Order: sequence, then structure tokens, then C-alpha cells
Amino acid sequence: MTEGVLLDVLRQSLWTALVVSLPILAVALAVGLAIGLIQALTSVQEMTLTFVPKLGAILAVYWVSMSFSSQMLVKLYQEQIIPLIAGQ
Repeated sequence: MTEGVLLDVLRQSLWTALVVSLPILAVALAVGLAIGLIQALTSVQEMTLTFVPKLGAILAVYWVSMSFSSQMLVKLYQEQIIPLIAGQ
């Protein structure tokens, strides 16, 4: 295995990790921002008000995007990692 192949696999792995985690992180950011705005407007400073809706939204997005995420990971393994292990 050459250095170029290793860097290509690393680049593809990092890109896959970014694409898989992006929906969850984007929803966490959006819900956190919305709840923070509501807290600032109403002067309600309850910690569970931030945690519970964010956790629920993250779980919902994780459940919805689970198929896409697993397809991306399987594709990475089938096209990049398993051929390198098998020596093809």
C-alpha cells in the first residue's frame, strides 16, 4: 500500500464521517438555537427545556437518517477498505 492510497482512503473516510454526522449536528444546532431564542425572549432559564427537545430531535433525525448512514458506511467498506484488506 502506497502513501497515496492511504491518504485517499483517509480522505474518503473523513468525508463519509462528515456526511454521516452532518444531519444530526445540524439539527442539534438548529434546535439549540431555537430553544435559546425562546428562552431569551421569555426569560425562562430552565436547563431541561434545552436538553429534552434537543435530545428528541437528535433521536428522530438519527432514526430517519439511519438507512442513509448505514448505506454510506457499507459503501465505504465495500469500495475502499475491504479491497485493501483483501489485497485487490
